[in-house]
Parts: sequence; C-alpha cells; structure tokens
Amino acid sequence: MAGSVAHLKVPQPIPLVRFAAAADLQPILAAWTEHLKAERRASPHTVAAYGRDLAIFFDFLRDHHGELPSLSMLGSLTARDFRAFLAHRSHSAEAKTSQARNLSVVRRFFHYLDRQGHVKNDALTTLRGPRLPRSVPKPLSEPDAADVLDQTGASDEPWIVARNAAILTLLYGAGLRLSEALGLTRRQAPVGGMASLSIIGKGSKERRVPLLPAVINAMDTYLATCPYDLPRDGPLFVGVRGGPLNPRLVQRLMEQVRIRLGLPDSATPHALRHSFATHLLGAGGDLRAIQELLGHASLSTTQRYTEIDAARMMAVYQAAHPRATS
Repeated sequence: MAGSVAHLKVPQPIPLVRFAAAADLQPILAAWTEHLKAERRASPHTVAAYGRDLAIFFDFLRDHHGELPSLSMLGSLTARDFRAFLAHRSHSAEAKTSQARNLSVVRRFFHYLDRQGHVKNDALTTLRGPRLPRSVPKPLSEPDAADVLDQTGASDEPWIVARNAAILTLLYGAGLRLSEALGLTRRQAPVGGMASLSIIGKGSKERRVPLLPAVINAMDTYLATCPYDLPRDGPLFVGVRGGPLNPRLVQRLMEQVRIRLGLPDSATPHALRHSFATHLLGAGGDLRAIQELLGHASLSTTQRYTEIDAARMMAVYQAAHPRATS
C-alpha cells in the first residue's frame, strides 16, 4: 500500500471557450473563477465543479433563447426561465442532489454579478429548488470500528502498516476528514506532550481537537519506523517514494478492509469520522461540543447524528423489550 500524488492531475478551471457566452460575459467569467480561487479559497475540485455547473446553465440558455447568453439576457431572465432550466435538468439522468447543486451555483454566480454591479436579477429569489431526501451519515458500529483499526494492510514494510494505522486512528480518534489528515505537515504531527491538534477545515475554519493516547501512540510508531527524513514543513504522511500520500490509496485500503471484514460499501474513510461523532454522542457527548470537534458551521449538520442514535436506541428497544413484538 503505497504511492504519491505527484503524478495526479489537479483539476483545472473550465476554459472560457467551453462557456456558451457572449463577449461581454467572458472577462466576467474569468474574474469569477479568480474570485473563487482567491477570495473564497475554493479548492481546484470546487472551482472545476462550479465551472461545469455554470457551463450547463449557459448551454441551456443558448438553446432555450436561440442566442449566446449575454449580460442583458441574464438581467432579463424571468422565474419562468429558471423553472424551465430546472425542468430541463429533471428530465435528464441527474439526481436531485445534482440538480440542487446546479441551481446553487447559478445563485452564487448571480449573487456575484449583483455584488460587482454587473447585473441584478431578483427572479431567482422566488424559485425553490428540488426537495432533497434528508441524508443520514452511515457510521460503523464500535466493534467494527475497532476491527478496522486492527486491519491496516498486509505489507512486508512495517512502516507502511504503521502509517496506515496512524491515518485510520486519526480519522476515528480525532474525527478528521481524510483531506485534513493528509494535509498535515511533519511540524503538526500529534506527538507526546501535545494535548490537542489545530486543524484548518472547510472554509479555512480553524478548530482544535483533543488528542487521545491511542492517536499519539500510533503516530509515534509511524514516525519511529518511517524510513524518510520528513521536512518539518513537508507532508506528514508519505508514500513509498517519499512523496505526499495519494488519498486514493487510503480509500483502497478501506475497500480491502471492508471486504475482509464483510462490511457494507458505506465503510469508507469518511465513515470513521461519522463513527467518531456517533460514538461520542452515544456515550453522552454534548452536541455543541461535537459540532466544534467536527468543525461544522451549522448545528443542524451535527444534529443528523442524533437521528442515528435514536434509530439505534429504537432497534435495541425492539430487540430487547418483552412487549415489543406483541
């Protein structure tokens, strides 16, 4: 289990020639892309995804109105035009979540146009997006989570086994996202003497996560066995050639583990973060504290875990209460 991200292709913004847009919109689209990267600090994946969604909208407008979208066209669009776009997307194979994302990106772009003084169009404010099913996180049970941490890959290289164990222990023991764990530098490594770890999460929001002894022990083992001299500002987790670790390799590790343990497809690296939150809540953890540990901007996002705990309690009740089946 090894590798680096040096060869991975970083997503690039959608080229301007891919947008069905009139000449007066081209420089604005370029400025919007730079705004996403510089001011919003969006990742390359996000910038590319936003560009694809907006290009889909512009393609629709070109076909719907029979001409290239321009600033004047955007300013004159009505609620009927936006509803026609949603209807067009609903006839495609896109899931409702993708349709909602399409509309969200269009809203963001029109908000940008308004703020920059280019175009103001209030028709979008009257529009409601597709109703989405409420998603519930799929954590592992406590025994399954413990088993996963014991299955860190069959490798002849002890340091790779130790590295895998350190990563999975961070995800479950500190509730980190995989990108957050792989984004750590050697300087940030959670080692003895550290009480907490500072993490920069989504939206550049900083949070501090307490460190469990198991996390520190796993990290100590990895650092003691790693054959590379890790620069203090270089990546903490590396592949066999010493380059930054490819996240796909951690995902593949979890695929192998879940097959070995007979776990469902939902047993991904991110499921360990879900398990961190769910198990804390089940042990009586405060919801606000869990929100802070996860770095959620909204409490409603964290409240999804209460539904899991309630469902688990009901399952126990149904299985154990003597009158449950009568």
